[in-house]
Amino acid sequence: MNELKITHVDYLDPQQGEDLVALLNAYALDPLGGNSPLSDEVKQSLPSKLAEVQGANSFIAYINDQPVGLLNAFMGFSTFNAAPLINIHDVFVAPEARGKGVVDALFAAIEALANDLSCCKITLEVLEENGVARSAYNRLGYKGYDLGEVGGEALFWQKKLS
Repeated sequence: MNELKITHVDYLDPQQGEDLVALLNAYALDPLGGNSPLSDEVKQSLPSKLAEVQGANSFIAYINDQPVGLLNAFMGFSTFNAAPLINIHDVFVAPEARGKGVVDALFAAIEALANDLSCCKITLEVLEENGVARSAYNRLGYKGYDLGEVGGEALFWQKKLS
C-alpha cells in the first residue's frame, strides 16, 4: 500500500533539509526546471538560508517514507486586501509519483496553512507550456489573474540581478 504523508519542513532538521535539496535539485534537472543542477553552494546552504527567511514554508510529500514531492511557498502581503497572502514558488513531483494524489495533498497542506494565517489568497506562477500543471491547478480552483478588457491577464516577469 502506498502511504502518502505530507510534512511541513523543519529547515534545521538534517534529513528534511537533505530531502528538500534532493527534490529541488531533481526539479532543477527537469526540462521545466531549467535542465541544470543546483550549484554545490546552493545545495549546502539552502536549508539554513530558508530557516532565516521569515514566512518561508515548505512541504515534502513522502510515499512509504520516500520523498516524492515538494512545495515551497513564501508569505507576502496584498495591499488591495490589507491582508497576508502566500505565493507558491516551486512545485515538483517525482515522475514515479505523478498521478498518485501528491499535488492534491501538497496543495491541501498549503491551503490549510493559508487559512490558519488568515491569508486572502494564494498565488503561483506556471509556465505557459506546462499543460499538466495548468490542468492540475485549474482542477484545484486556480486560474489566471485577469482584469478583463481594461487590463488583460497578468504576466509574471523577472529581471535577474548579479
